[in-house]
Amino acid sequence: MNKPVTLTNPTGRLVLGDVLRMLVNDGLVDKELAEKLYKDRKLDSSKLHPLVVIGEQKWKSLKPPHKQFSVEGLSHWLALRAGLEFYHIDPLKLDFGSAAKLFSQGYAERLKIMPISSKNGEAIVATTEPFSIEWIPDLERLIKMKVKLVVANPLEVSRYLPEIYNLANSMSAAETAKAGQVVGVQNFEQLVELGKDKNLDANEQHVVNIVDWLFKYAFEQRASDIHLEPRRNMGFMRFRIDGVLHQVYQLPPNIMNAITSRIKLLGRMDMVEKRRPQDGRIKTLAANGQEIELRLSTMPTAFGEKLVMRIFTPEVSASDFLTLGFSPAQAKTWHQWTKSPNGIILVTGPTGSGKTTTLYATLRQLATPEVNVCTVEEPIEMVEPAFNQMQVQTNIGLNFADCIRTLMRQDPDIIMVGEIRDLETADMAIQAALTGHLVLSTLHTNDAPSAATRLLDLGVPSYLIHSTVLGIMAQRLVRTLCPSCKEPTSIEQAEWDKLVGDFKLTKPAHIYKPVGCLECRNTGFRGRSGIYEMLTMTPTLRKLITPDTNLAELTKLAQREGMQPLIVNGAEKIAAGLTTVEELLKVAPPLEG
Repeated sequence: MNKPVTLTNPTGRLVLGDVLRMLVNDGLVDKELAEKLYKDRKLDSSKLHPLVVIGEQKWKSLKPPHKQFSVEGLSHWLALRAGLEFYHIDPLKLDFGSAAKLFSQGYAERLKIMPISSKNGEAIVATTEPFSIEWIPDLERLIKMKVKLVVANPLEVSRYLPEIYNLANSMSAAETAKAGQVVGVQNFEQLVELGKDKNLDANEQHVVNIVDWLFKYAFEQRASDIHLEPRRNMGFMRFRIDGVLHQVYQLPPNIMNAITSRIKLLGRMDMVEKRRPQDGRIKTLAANGQEIELRLSTMPTAFGEKLVMRIFTPEVSASDFLTLGFSPAQAKTWHQWTKSPNGIILVTGPTGSGKTTTLYATLRQLATPEVNVCTVEEPIEMVEPAFNQMQVQTNIGLNFADCIRTLMRQDPDIIMVGEIRDLETADMAIQAALTGHLVLSTLHTNDAPSAATRLLDLGVPSYLIHSTVLGIMAQRLVRTLCPSCKEPTSIEQAEWDKLVGDFKLTKPAHIYKPVGCLECRNTGFRGRSGIYEMLTMTPTLRKLITPDTNLAELTKLAQREGMQPLIVNGAEKIAAGLTTVEELLKVAPPLEG
């Protein structure tokens, strides 16, 4: 039971001495340490919150498990001391539009409070001064709502408070902006409304602010994609984080259009053309100075233009193979394949399974000054100075096969073909391999053995597959458990046996389950890792690839020859405590039979 709080400041504002005394009374901090800090800081004129000052000391709690004090942890403790809830400020969940209307920024800064939300006659207000509450009755009278007080981290309040008001001002300025010239019919359902439509200038400062905010938070939250989706009365903004989409905000349609126009302008796309899909790219810097590339794609929909931005961070493709999720044995096999002077290496898997990342990481390692590395892509995913990249342009009749034909006259050593989709591209890739080049490419198949049958289906003769294909790798991405909060759990032998089949993989003593904490946004997962299935083309496998190949037989023989199926590689990741059975079953096909 916490002892009663006695404060020296009559207003209820916290001072360092009071907070230190409470920590000592609760048996969390050594009295001598507290007294020394109080003496050192007695004449300190900085306006830092007491919790921030104590957090800077990096003291450890006297109570088990003796965790180091952080400002976040101290804020939790203060909330308990004051008998209030603790509120973690998540910028992606803040309804800043309605929150900023509760009271002014000056009022918030004076009282060290921050508006969070207002709904059902209740206003949630975060404070860093839980004992200073004399303002609550006045505010309740003013806004005609009940105030629910919660305690928040003072560092977060000082960071997000100005942002809430800046963004709310930008939003309201964008909504009340003067109507611009109506360009093109962009919403099939609002033809009658065209006369009233307000199209904003994409360069107006408030729209620029909103776009800057959007990029900043997407980078901070480790988003891989940003979706801007128009709907009938509202536009949705969503981020894909660790493979899962999270709704971030809802925007009025006219603001959504202005944001889309601004991003199209940055990506050097045709702003007037709203009926045709377009591609573009933006290179920008994150807050830490890291270079980030965004690939843009627009699509006309019933309610306007949908815009998706894929975010590429250079260090992902610069990763070594063990970081990407390869086991040491798999990395060794992959190196053997890529050291070959000629032949085809295929990477297969659905969209978003990390094929491009694997290929770029490989090409970065292979692109030494002694070799000429060329790529043919549609579109170029990331601009990489280490190799020569060429983009397919169907609008001028430049397809994959034509691009490969051109590259063959450019004295290449290694060629990467974005995707083999048709016989013509497959033929050109095979010709390149036969004439002494190493070719890397992708196919969309479920597993490694079916890539061989896919080539046969395209019309590639089996003898050409025998003489060119070195190896095929299927891959998927699984979400990895958050190391800060995962907890051990058990798995039944029957469930484990069903997962690994006849493959000799010992059941682990325990596996782990997701819990959820601040580090992982309460999802229980943080980051993703690859699982791989590697088929090395052996002489026995080649014999089995004929015009009437039986896929089931080919798969069984490949497994006997040492190919570890995706699900078994995933089971190894489960045994190592990296992911869960549910995550694996979402992406990997189960074993046959």
